Amino acid sequence: MALFDSELLYDGSVTRPGPPDSQAFYKAFETEAPGGPLEGSAVIAGDSATALRSLPEGTFQTCVTSPPYWSLRDYHIPGQIGLEPTIDEYLNNLVKVFAEVRRTLREDGTLWLNVGDSYTSGNRTWRAPDRKNRGRAMEVRPSTPDGLKPKDLIGVPWRLAFALQADGWFLRTDIIWNKPNCQPESVKDRPTRCHEYIFLFTKSERYFYDNEARRGPNGRNLRTVWDVMTRPYEEAHFATFPPDLVEPCITLSSRPTDFVLDPFLGSGTTAVVAAAMRRRFVGIELNPEYARLAMKRLSNIIVQR
Repeated sequence: MALFDSELLYDGSVTRPGPPDSQAFYKAFETEAPGGPLEGSAVIAGDSATALRSLPEGTFQTCVTSPPYWSLRDYHIPGQIGLEPTIDEYLNNLVKVFAEVRRTLREDGTLWLNVGDSYTSGNRTWRAPDRKNRGRAMEVRPSTPDGLKPKDLIGVPWRLAFALQADGWFLRTDIIWNKPNCQPESVKDRPTRCHEYIFLFTKSERYFYDNEARRGPNGRNLRTVWDVMTRPYEEAHFATFPPDLVEPCITLSSRPTDFVLDPFLGSGTTAVVAAAMRRRFVGIELNPEYARLAMKRLSNIIVQR
């Protein structure tokens, strides 16, 4: 039996996600027969906050996700997060989404959040192509935030971390994702950036974390600098989440058949890794094309299982 039925909608009608303020969204895939190891898993195409509000509280053991970064990419999707006019609007939108994530986590649940930084635009409304990475060109850019100067590093990851901490999350640690094969940059007045942050948040003071499930060199407790190579997926947009970054997060904070959430699923890496590890999953993705790509990747994983 096929694991998924394509476009199984909540209300049985054939629709597509509506405007950003619409309640319309659909399950792009739903899992195999009741009793299977991934029963209840789904990919949902639609707005994250809207979809999360439909899900019961206390469902997920962990959330592993990477939201769109601010002022870095235009995915040309109405209602997208990442191109808000101000950094404060971007942060507020994410705080609202992650408040719903917290509600749907179990009391001992965790959130692993990867987010990258960006530089001010200098009030330019566009960004020219980088000769070493044509994909960095943008036709629209938010204005430079108040109080910052042209060429300033904005500090987006820590601004978001502190905003989530103020909203009630427990901020447990920051992790440096070191990219040995980072993309080159054309800059000549600063070092090339080769790292991003991952933050571990928890819903409660005490939470599930199996430190024996994943150890560092010589059996030591895992350290806070992770060397993980980027791994492009040829059919995906370039900002693909590496499986080797997702796997330790899921290993440390969940058990087989637990539910794993990714409210910004993109090309589906979190769901693919979760399924391969026999964890159930729910992924939410605003872009229908990315949701379909995630479905295709999951179908390939299940065939090989």
